[in-house]
Amino acid sequence: MSTATPEPTALYLVPTPIGNLEDITLRAIRVLGEVDVVLAEDTRTSGRLLQHLGIKKPMLSYHLHNEHQTVQRVLDRLEKGERMALVSDAGTPGISDPGFLLVREALAKGLKVECLPGATAFVPALLKSGFGAERFTFEGFLPVKKGRQTRLRELAAEERTMIFYESPHRIVKTLEQLAEALGPERPASVSRELTKLFEETVTDSLAALAQEFGRRATIKGEIVIVVQGLRE
Repeated sequence: MSTATPEPTALYLVPTPIGNLEDITLRAIRVLGEVDVVLAEDTRTSGRLLQHLGIKKPMLSYHLHNEHQTVQRVLDRLEKGERMALVSDAGTPGISDPGFLLVREALAKGLKVECLPGATAFVPALLKSGFGAERFTFEGFLPVKKGRQTRLRELAAEERTMIFYESPHRIVKTLEQLAEALGPERPASVSRELTKLFEETVTDSLAALAQEFGRRATIKGEIVIVVQGLRE
């Protein structure tokens, strides 16, 4: 019978609410309260969440623009025995957010990494689209410039349901480009402000969605686009 002590977790990936602050697990609250440091995409945003939860912890900025410079310093501290939790501004870190590089390097050094289940935007958007979740592909954000048209052409023959993230100021252009590449009548849905007071999901053809959102004076909230796969 083995009596070896389990290896302690060095790094936790902790999902945070995408809107509604009730969407955080009891385990996530416990872990945030137990770790030595919280790595935060935006310390102000995460600071408000920790304050809401009644948790006081040192925070370290870890985001897209500094992760390559920060990762080695974080690894050094983890190897010395500190326990850290990585959070993004909303949702699960590492999904269209910083996290992959740190996880890869931590695992390469033999450090134990745990990922807690929890909130992420694309799952409710996928299920609310009604296009079927048996087979789907998560595309995240399309390339902004280089490679964008090439990727759109590649997706024209995709038979699985497709999921994209987009920002409010690019949503209309993206819908127009999707309509051009995949066909104006391709069914799609746009979800925004998920879990918040003004949550909205609009389902129509890509062309109709581009017209609908093009008429709006202002568009707020992070956006998930779900597009039905190619049908014979």
